[in-house]
Amino acid sequence: MKVLKMCCEKLTLVALVFAAIFSTFAGLSNVSAKQMTTLINAETWVEKPEVVQEAQSLKKKDTNLNKREIPEGWRDQKVLSHTVVRQGPVSLEEAKNWDEYPSTTVVATGYTAGVESTGKTEGDPLYGITFSGVEVKRDLYSTIAADTDVFPIGTIMFIPGYGYGVVADTGSAIQGNKIDLYYETVEDVFDKWGKQEVEVFVVEEGDGHLTDEHIYELNEDEAMQVFRDEKYYAGAS
Repeated sequence: MKVLKMCCEKLTLVALVFAAIFSTFAGLSNVSAKQMTTLINAETWVEKPEVVQEAQSLKKKDTNLNKREIPEGWRDQKVLSHTVVRQGPVSLEEAKNWDEYPSTTVVATGYTAGVESTGKTEGDPLYGITFSGVEVKRDLYSTIAADTDVFPIGTIMFIPGYGYGVVADTGSAIQGNKIDLYYETVEDVFDKWGKQEVEVFVVEEGDGHLTDEHIYELNEDEAMQVFRDEKYYAGAS
């Protein structure tokens, strides 16, 4: 009799432990006793299509945090770790770390295609044509003049306050560390630049050649179009 009583007590204790474990699992996973039975049945009697279908739907159930457990304000937030995201376009001067490029200090002046700078009038066949043969241009990439012994034709540089300049021209007064920046009018030369000492950054050294096609490709680069708005690129005209 004692033995029978002890066996019953042990069986009762085992049943209580099993019930506690099952209850804890069900609470954490949101799976009910009926659903658990369905899962077991699906693993054991796979020939019952309706049981398998219900079990598969249960397996897909998210047993982690669901939306109702996530604070309302967090649901639509995107977290970018250790990254500061700026809203809207930035200027050319902010777009790159210019310190990564070779730099030099130059005296920069402005010039036009007109007689006051080149001695040519609009009726001249060579009016607006640079030493390299390309047409003068004020754009995202503008034509500039330099001493080709210092900056060969085709050299691309960034001039803070002006933008990208591509060496396309020369000049008798442009010797050593001097450059001449192209503007469309004399008024722009005086109003927007004048004469300045400035640190320029050499993005690419030229090979002595330049074409209108290359200038066009630089200015029409899709990634550069955001800077066309005069608010966002240096020295906009």
